[in-house]
Amino acid sequence: MLLSPSILAADMTDLKSMLPVLEGQVDFLHMDVMDGHFVPTLSFGEMYTKTIAKHTSIPLDVHLMVTNPEAEVPKYFDIKPANITFHVETTAFGVRLAGEIRKQGIRAGVSLNPATSLSTLDHLLDHIDLVLIMSVEPGFYGQSFLPLALDKIRELKRRIGGRPITIEVDGGITAANIRSVLDAGADMIVAGSAVFSGGTPERIKENIAALRKA
Repeated sequence: MLLSPSILAADMTDLKSMLPVLEGQVDFLHMDVMDGHFVPTLSFGEMYTKTIAKHTSIPLDVHLMVTNPEAEVPKYFDIKPANITFHVETTAFGVRLAGEIRKQGIRAGVSLNPATSLSTLDHLLDHIDLVLIMSVEPGFYGQSFLPLALDKIRELKRRIGGRPITIEVDGGITAANIRSVLDAGADMIVAGSAVFSGGTPERIKENIAALRKA
């Protein structure tokens, strides 16, 4: 299991001291970029992401929840994150955009909201490296995991076939349901409060251990 904690769930005022706690504990840092248009929440953009990159060696997993990914994606190229993911609902030029990301040596990902059909990926699967399945509606906090995501993950696994595409899942994942998500076919888990609840370095390490054990 690859673990990508969502920085948005951490104490944003104390990240500089919190980041070393995650070193060696997690595989990626999930950066939820929200523009207040595609989703109702406004979070942070490329400048904050660049600051995070300066203070950690953990690869960044950038998730763009924005209405104009063609304009926003290039802003992250010089940060050199491991992944840049955009939403299929936001662009008619997914193949070209994925190609531009890959040309930078960055893995290209696409994300789908819960109600978005997997058929939207039919023309994209040969051009991407990662699919992020949203298991809650993006931009709304405190939601529970949507079980419909499990069938979606299974079907996505079938459609991918032998392609080297990572399946990432984001939303409402806890130690109580993480096993079912992995059993369905997920490779990579985004966790927010399941990692950062409690806030102290000791609690964060305990939370990560509990997720991996589960």
